[in-house]
Amino acid sequence: MTRNEAINLPRCLSSLDRFAQCFVVDSGSDDGTPDIARCHGARLVPFQWNGRYPKKKQWCLDSLPFDHDWVLFVDADERPTAELVEEIARLMVKAANEPCHAAYWIDGRPVIRGQRLRFGCWNRKLALVDRRYVRFPEPADLDIASMWEVEGHYQPRVHGTTGRLRHPMDHEDAKPPSAWFDRHNHYSDWEAALRADGRMERLIDGEPEGDSGLRRCRLIGRRAQKRLFQRLPGRPLWAFLHAYILRLGALDGIAGLDHALGRAFYYWQVGLKMRSAASTPAPAAAAQVPSARTVPDFFPTCLPGGEPYSSSIAILSPPSAFNRSNVRLRTPGSSIR
Repeated sequence: MTRNEAINLPRCLSSLDRFAQCFVVDSGSDDGTPDIARCHGARLVPFQWNGRYPKKKQWCLDSLPFDHDWVLFVDADERPTAELVEEIARLMVKAANEPCHAAYWIDGRPVIRGQRLRFGCWNRKLALVDRRYVRFPEPADLDIASMWEVEGHYQPRVHGTTGRLRHPMDHEDAKPPSAWFDRHNHYSDWEAALRADGRMERLIDGEPEGDSGLRRCRLIGRRAQKRLFQRLPGRPLWAFLHAYILRLGALDGIAGLDHALGRAFYYWQVGLKMRSAASTPAPAAAAQVPSARTVPDFFPTCLPGGEPYSSSIAILSPPSAFNRSNVRLRTPGSSIR
């Protein structure tokens, strides 16, 4: 998923040569991103968000002409390592012959100024999914002024178990640091709004618990950890200590310090925005928050008669998702990181 990712896209696409299909779903880039996608043999798909659900990731699962059921989501500033690609190849052979999980967690290894971090707090997301058994929730966030066309910092809901792959994707954004600050300014607006009225708690409650094989080894589950962190006072300090001390980020030198400080700064932004909103007098007439369409615990992938499930059946969608419209994109970036 791209919008103006010319500086990141070549290295990303080069790491995907072994995959059967590669789609670049682009939101009106004007920096040469479409030409780069074509030159690397990827299939370019224009995308124009209509301001409603589904957002971009779910739209991809519903609309792209996949030849296979397994889908790997990769941001433009991510690169699957050679070891990860080989691990996925072995997994696909195994999946063809015996049952497996419905989705897999993949770690994102930060790369700071060319240095791969060995320690610190990496991100983890459900990036490899069987599209028949996953669906992204709709957290009723269309009222947030700075929200964007891509699903936010939350995971899809999974009908089935999840596993975890051993090897990571490298996460390295070649854009200047100002792009990081701009992007996380929008992210913190979104998170502050959802935390303020309980929507973040509901999102956490609906997320998968984590790697099914590791649950028995943990004293506290993934959802419980996230709920605890949501309520923890002094989150910026704890985020820094967790990444820099507990996860040994200090051993990565100045890059580890920068990464830990970046995490702390993000959570400070969220807290500051929540406190500022709480101290601002409410307007006379409070705006109504749009309600999300209820997604059942198990969503069918086929309708009666064998017709494939599509979000366009469930809610209003553009007449053709491949046609451009006059809806203006509301954010400077497309990818969620």
